[in-house]
Amino acid sequence: MGSVSLKIGDGTARFKKSTLCSSAVNILMILSVITTNLFALYAFTSSPKNNQTEQLHQVHKNFSLISEQVSLILREIDQSQKKLTQIEKQLLGYESFDLSRPNIAKELKLFLNPHKLPLGKDSKTGMTEMVSSVGHSCEKSSDLLSQYMNYKVFGNCQDDWSFAQKLISKRCEPLPRRRCFAKSVSSKVNYLHPFPTSLWKPVSNKTVNWSGFSCKNFECLNGKKLNRGCMHCFDLVNGYENQRFVKSRSKNDFLVDDVLALGNGGIRIGFDIGIGSGSFAAVMAERNVTIVTSTLNIDAPFNEFIAARGLFPLFLSLDHRFPFYDNVFDLVRATNTLDDDVGKKQEKLEFLMFDADRILRAGGLFWIDNFYCANEEKKIALTRLIERFGYRKLKWVVGEKVDSDKSQVFLSAVLQKPVRV
Repeated sequence: MGSVSLKIGDGTARFKKSTLCSSAVNILMILSVITTNLFALYAFTSSPKNNQTEQLHQVHKNFSLISEQVSLILREIDQSQKKLTQIEKQLLGYESFDLSRPNIAKELKLFLNPHKLPLGKDSKTGMTEMVSSVGHSCEKSSDLLSQYMNYKVFGNCQDDWSFAQKLISKRCEPLPRRRCFAKSVSSKVNYLHPFPTSLWKPVSNKTVNWSGFSCKNFECLNGKKLNRGCMHCFDLVNGYENQRFVKSRSKNDFLVDDVLALGNGGIRIGFDIGIGSGSFAAVMAERNVTIVTSTLNIDAPFNEFIAARGLFPLFLSLDHRFPFYDNVFDLVRATNTLDDDVGKKQEKLEFLMFDADRILRAGGLFWIDNFYCANEEKKIALTRLIERFGYRKLKWVVGEKVDSDKSQVFLSAVLQKPVRV
C-alpha cells in the first residue's frame, strides 16, 4: 500500500505499488484454508467414531467463525487501503486536478496521467506506474496552467514570460515539461562577448526578448529602482555596480577579499540567494570562484542579463527547495532582498535558513549581506534564529543606512557552519 516518490528533474515521479496489498490478502486466505483443513484432519483422526458427527459439526462451526474473521479482516484492509489512497492523493496534490474539466489542456492531461513503466512491473519493488506531477499550488491557477500547456506539439511555445513567470510568482513550482520549442532571440549570438571580457562589458539590448517588460532596453531600466538590491544594477560602466564588493560604502558592506580570507582558501563554489544582475558572481569569477545566482525576471530580464555576462542564473523562486544535494557549497550568500519575500513571516524565513544550511558544507561560510531589520523585534528574532544553528560568528555588524532621508537598520554577518555529528 502507499507509494514511493523520487525527485526527477522539474517534477516528482511517483510509482504506485499495485500488488503488495493483494499479495498479503492472498497469503492470509491460504493460511486460513490450511488452518481449517488441519482442524478437520485432527478431528477425524483423533476422535472416536461415535463422536465424529459431533466433531464434524464443531469443525464446521469453527470454520464459520474463522471465515467471518477472515472476511472482517479483508473488509478492514480494504477500508484502510481506501483511506490511505485518499490521504495520499490529498498529500501528493496531483489528484486535486480535475482532468475531466473541459478547459484543461490536452497536453496537461497527458503529462499528469499515469504511465506504465516501460519494462513492466519492477521485480524488487512491485512498482508498475509512474505519475508526473506539478507543484501543489498549481491547482489554484489551473486555468493559467492550461494556457501554459496549450500549444501545438513540435510547434513554437507561447511566450514564457506571459505564463511561466506568472505561474512561478503564484508559487506554482515545479512547472510541467512541454513538447514545444521555446522562443529564441535570433541575433543574440552575434552580440555576446567572450569570457572573461563579458563580465563587465555592457550587455546588448538585442540579447533579450523584451515582450514581457514595460522597458524595452537597459537604458530604461537603469533609470529605475527595481528593488533594494538593484539600483542602476544594469549599468556596468558608469554606475556603482563595478565597485560593489571591492569598495565599501558603509560598515555593513563587506569586501569579497576579506570574506574569502575567512575561508582560508577553501572557497571554490557558492550560491547567491536573491535578486540582482550577477555582479557578486562576476567579482567572484575574477577570483576563480564559481557562483550560482538564483533569480526571477521580476520587472527586468535578470536571467538573460546574468547569462550574457557568462555567469550561471538559476530561474527559481525562494519558496522552492534548492535543487542541490546536501553539503555541496563552500559559500552561501543571502542578500538584503530576503526580507521583501520571505522575511515577513518567521516560519518562511526558518524554512529558507534550514535549506541554505542543508546545502552548505561543514566549515563553509554563510554570508548575510545587509539584511533589512524593520524593527528591533525583527532583529532580535533573526539573531535568535541564527544562534539556534550554532554558527561561529566570524563577522557581525549592525548598522544604519539613510535611504530617502529615513534611517534604516541592517544586519551583515559572516558565519561558519559547525560540524554536526
